[in-house]
Amino acid sequence: MTRDRRLQIALVLNLAIVAAQAISGWTAHSLGLLADAGHNLTDVAGLGLALVAVRWARRPPTERRSYGYHRGTILSAQANAAAIVAITALIAFEAVRRLLHPVAVRGGIVLAVALVAIVFNVAAALVLRERSHDLNMRAAMLHVGADAVASMGVGVAGIVIVATGRFYWLDPTASLVIGAMIVWQAWKLMRSAADVLLESTPAGLDTSTVSHIMVSVPGVETVHDLHIWSLSSEVRALSAHLVLAGHPTLEEAQVVGTEVKRAVSGPFRIAHATLELECESCVDDGSWCAVEVNRISAGPDDAK
Repeated sequence: MTRDRRLQIALVLNLAIVAAQAISGWTAHSLGLLADAGHNLTDVAGLGLALVAVRWARRPPTERRSYGYHRGTILSAQANAAAIVAITALIAFEAVRRLLHPVAVRGGIVLAVALVAIVFNVAAALVLRERSHDLNMRAAMLHVGADAVASMGVGVAGIVIVATGRFYWLDPTASLVIGAMIVWQAWKLMRSAADVLLESTPAGLDTSTVSHIMVSVPGVETVHDLHIWSLSSEVRALSAHLVLAGHPTLEEAQVVGTEVKRAVSGPFRIAHATLELECESCVDDGSWCAVEVNRISAGPDDAK
């Protein structure tokens, strides 16, 4: 099943959850349900954004955007994570107000709707689950997975209220605890997205290891000015200067360059590698790297 289709299914499931939770939460005076409805509402917006980003990333490169639109999925992930933090802050504010001024909660309705929401959220999470490193899909799954956990917390609060007829403070307390867990995951997602946008070295990738693999290719003496960054969660790029042994011809140098690209593409998932092939190590003056050339002017006396 394509990512488009899976995101569409999750979107429909979350629309149904939002409608049920909003109506039931208002009727039962349950902040837990309303909080859950709020999270699911951000899910709807977030899944829609993720769907747009997936389609956007498939657009071909242009003259202005020579790498294409891969960063669209990262922007989507960051926007989704920021939305989760914002809505959770609003819910936390309301939860504190409810703790100070408790409101009677109809536990039966809370429990019933929470159970339905758990089923729908778990189904949506399973639909979105995949073994990829794509931050956009991770953000989408975080949305629905967090709401599944939130619904469980609301359900537990509902069970206690139904069984005892009191302890109404458990409803807003569940919202605070669940909100803290969700915000922590959203913060980690925002940090990962920021690393991509700042062109940081991908997490879990050691540049010294990559450099060692490149030097192990026959014909390569040293590697310097090595940079590795991500265009998206799944597309990585690399640039480096290679000092080649001896003074190979252009054709021989190109063969070595091709072997280096082959050596790093598979193990490190490098999709784009740009290599500067040198016979002498260049000097980096802070603005660019160039080979020093000693120009000797021959005068009349030298010519003799």
